[in-house]
Amino acid sequence: MYSDKVMDHFRNPRNVGEITEPDGVGMAGNPVCGDMMELFINVDEEERIEEIKFRTFGCGAAIAVSSILTEMVVGLKIEEALKIDNKQIADELGGLPPVKMHCSMLGREALEKAVEDYRKKKMATAGV
Repeated sequence: MYSDKVMDHFRNPRNVGEITEPDGVGMAGNPVCGDMMELFINVDEEERIEEIKFRTFGCGAAIAVSSILTEMVVGLKIEEALKIDNKQIADELGGLPPVKMHCSMLGREALEKAVEDYRKKKMATAGV
């Protein structure tokens, strides 16, 4: 049902945890299945995601999505990271069953919200 890569990221998730003073935080959830993802990002002067961590409560697919997404976007400029869609996330994991594709959508949504939070904070500190 799940690829070896999904199982690896579920059993050995990368970048788990919380950034103490993040530049941005994004949360996404699905009330139907109960999955909740929270992403924390730090961004450098060139708007590259220099650090990303996650906390996820949910199924194995949700944890695997969170883990692979952090690996996919670290080092990318924000605009590059935002071009990654949920299908690319699922493909990077070797695919997800159709009933678990919503997990990749949650990952994408949490990333968008973390970037939105970063931009709001940046504007506030710039006095805009």
